[in-house]
Amino acid sequence: MQIARLSRVTWINATQRLVSASCISFHALRAVRLKSDFPTRISNCASAMDSRNKVICLFDVDGTLTRPVQVIDTEIKNFLLSTLKPKTTIGLVGGSDMKKITHQMGGGDVWKEYDYVFAENGLVAFKNGEQIGEQSIQAFIGEEKLQTFINYCLGYLSKLTLPVKRGTFVEFRKGMLNICPVGRSCSQDERVTFTEYDREHKIRETFVADMKKNFSHYGLSFALGGQISIDVFPNGWDKTYCLQYLEKDNFQEIHFFGDKTDAGGNDHEIFNDPRTIGHKVTSPHDTKSQVVKLFNL
Repeated sequence: MQIARLSRVTWINATQRLVSASCISFHALRAVRLKSDFPTRISNCASAMDSRNKVICLFDVDGTLTRPVQVIDTEIKNFLLSTLKPKTTIGLVGGSDMKKITHQMGGGDVWKEYDYVFAENGLVAFKNGEQIGEQSIQAFIGEEKLQTFINYCLGYLSKLTLPVKRGTFVEFRKGMLNICPVGRSCSQDERVTFTEYDREHKIRETFVADMKKNFSHYGLSFALGGQISIDVFPNGWDKTYCLQYLEKDNFQEIHFFGDKTDAGGNDHEIFNDPRTIGHKVTSPHDTKSQVVKLFNL
């Protein structure tokens, strides 16, 4: 079935006909590639198909489940674990390392609380409390190229004049580098100041364009990470990397929720991947609202 250039009403009506025509709604919904602009309630058929094992909600962390660099609100965490998890599989995928994800998700054994946890875009992967995968950017590109790239970035940043500069401009993670013009040790107020400055002066976008020009032969990708930084990783190591683990478990629907879904954002690739149904969100409470509508909770 092909649906092209439908109006909002026609799109919704067509989707509703697909859902009502058969309880095998998930494959039908994939065909029309639903976005969160057109939420569809799938709870009735999902119940009949045991959605707990067939459907997964995969959430970005920063900006989606938490406010930027903040700890998850108790209300959102309780909703995920007490209301949503009994009905569907839940996964987390973030660009940060496991330590930061654990902190933002309220501490504790996060890798045991959620069915899947993918740190650093899935380069460090957990399922049901057990680690199932790990990859290293150092092993991929080699120490010589790694140092050449880091030295270049530090040189570029040394020439920038910003409202503030602090420390930790390059953070080395297992699967990626995180480049931060203002410095990751900045305060929350300084973060906000830089975010506003960057929005006007395109500091990160300009830096990304420069890195693409000078390091295209390294096989690296560059994505705006959160409010203040740039994620650097080998091509294909964006958040779609984690989908290989989900494909093995034969989920019929992978619903991804993220806030940085526009081109250049670190949710863009997975949001647009044909294996997922993408939902663009603007805040943790918007995420909750969309999930409530989707599953008729």
